[in-house]
Formats: sequence, C-alpha cells, structure tokens
Amino acid sequence: MNTQPETFEGGCTCRFVRYRLVSPPLIVHCCHCRWCQRESGAAFAQNALIEADRVQLLDGDVEVITTPSQSGQGQKIARCPKCHIAVWSNYHQGGDAIRFIRVGTLNEPDRFPPDIHIYTASKQPWVVIPPGAVAVAELYSVRELWPKESLERMAQARAQKP
Repeated sequence: MNTQPETFEGGCTCRFVRYRLVSPPLIVHCCHCRWCQRESGAAFAQNALIEADRVQLLDGDVEVITTPSQSGQGQKIARCPKCHIAVWSNYHQGGDAIRFIRVGTLNEPDRFPPDIHIYTASKQPWVVIPPGAVAVAELYSVRELWPKESLERMAQARAQKP
C-alpha cells in the first residue's frame, strides 16, 4: 500500500520555475470578476487555494510584484523572473499563509476542475457554466460552502501565520 501523499507539479512556460503541491488544494475557484479577466487576459481565472507551506519550490525562484485588486488591498503575484508567467498569488484574505495557484501552470491542470464559480454576475455572456456547477453572483461564505477538512486546514494555516 502506498502511504506517500499525492503530489502535483507545475511551473512556468520556460521551466525555470518548478513547484510541487504536497496535497490537494483547499478549494478551486473559477473567478469571473473583471479584475481576474484583466489580469489573466481571458474570460476568467482558475485558482487552486492551498496553504503556502504545502507548496514546494523545486527549481528557480519567483519575483513577487504587488498589483491593485478589487478589494483595494492588492495582491502579490509570484512570477517567473525570466518568462514572467504568474504561477501563484497571495491576497490579503489569506495573507502569506494561502497561495492561489494558477491552475493552468500545473502539469495536469485537468485534475483540478472548479469547485465553485465566483463573481458570475460579471462573467462574459458567452461563457456557459455547466449545469449543476456551484456558482455564485459574487463572493460566498467560506463556512457555508467549504468542505469540513478544508475549513480545518485553513484554521490551522491561519493559526501558524506569524
């Protein structure tokens, strides 16, 4: 029987930055807000939220820049210093304890379909959310929608935050 935890690897386009997630994420968001549309240059951004200590940098280093966000608190975006691909972000809600991994940078992004579609009030009209998918017009209550295990992990991550 394999007792090793499941891991997931990813990185930037030029392969200078390589990282590993040492557990599944807390939750996967598909965000349709206009800020994410602008940041991604696409119709939405898909992020896997995970504790920072569960992200291992395998190769390279990231350059962190701060950009404005809809909340007014800004976000820190970790980018490859060579090809400038964004590999993860940190938002004020999770501070440095929670990373929003850009799902498209994973080697197997299809392993992490969205658990929830957020800010659908501003989604592009031609984007069709699958029937039965969890979707909310704006943000949501974490306590109401997150699985119990994810809530416990989040509480532990926040408790460890300096």
